[in-house]
Amino acid sequence: MSMTDKIRSKEFRAKLAAYVQMVVGCLIGGAAYPLFLVPGKIAPGGLTGLATILNHLFGLPVGMTSLVMNIPLFFLGYRAMGRVFVFRSFVATVLFSVAIDAIALPAATVDPMLGTIFGGLLLGIGLGLIIRGGATTGGTDMIARMVHQRFQFITVGMFLLLIDCCVVLAAACFIGITEALYALICIFVSSKMIDTVMLGLSSNKACFIITNSWERVTQRIFQDLDRGVTHLSARGAYSGMERPVILCVTSPQEVARLKNLVSEEDEQAFMFITDAHEALGEGFTALSGDQ
Repeated sequence: MSMTDKIRSKEFRAKLAAYVQMVVGCLIGGAAYPLFLVPGKIAPGGLTGLATILNHLFGLPVGMTSLVMNIPLFFLGYRAMGRVFVFRSFVATVLFSVAIDAIALPAATVDPMLGTIFGGLLLGIGLGLIIRGGATTGGTDMIARMVHQRFQFITVGMFLLLIDCCVVLAAACFIGITEALYALICIFVSSKMIDTVMLGLSSNKACFIITNSWERVTQRIFQDLDRGVTHLSARGAYSGMERPVILCVTSPQEVARLKNLVSEEDEQAFMFITDAHEALGEGFTALSGDQ
């Protein structure tokens, strides 16, 4: 296989993975509405939230109503985005809207709090997968970027938050204050799940070590943990001494072994550990670039 064929094959796999994530995300996110959100009259922001309010008032289908409202926004906002992103987003919006109405599942619970939490979880997982696939499910994202281009002081996130707030206020007026408060909880839960899906579930640890015995500690990490090490240039503010800071990413199970070997080499060492949401490359998840 020639180099050109390999590149084309890799690009095809990347596109296929993106669309698979989009389809799965649309199905999962769409299922959140008949299972939890629509029965609980929970309007979780955006145009689908507005469509949920219209469903409560007039019985209009949530998915198709959301799609009808989204299409004009795509025509207005497509210039603010790349063609690939716009096309994927349009496909995802259509699939998501169809999934909401086509997935005819009975309500999973009549408890509004359970519906809020689990509806937010499913919705967040679905939207997170769609975003990982390089798309969104609404033209409001494009309009937000257009507004940001015209008024730089209004960020995209601020504009989208404003839309969500308006939808929640509308829910409070037309459905009820209790349902609007549930909608706020749902928005919070779904946003956290989106972050989790985007950043990954990995609980790997990034360990920073400052020690005078940096050479011995480095060799021990190589030999005992079989992990890579990066030396970061640093200077002590008080002592003025230059010495490297050791950076090593490990699994949670290896942290105790790392602390022990650092202690054995230098009891006066300074060490701090942070979460590494996603570790890609040798020794961890393959860096494939498929997202």
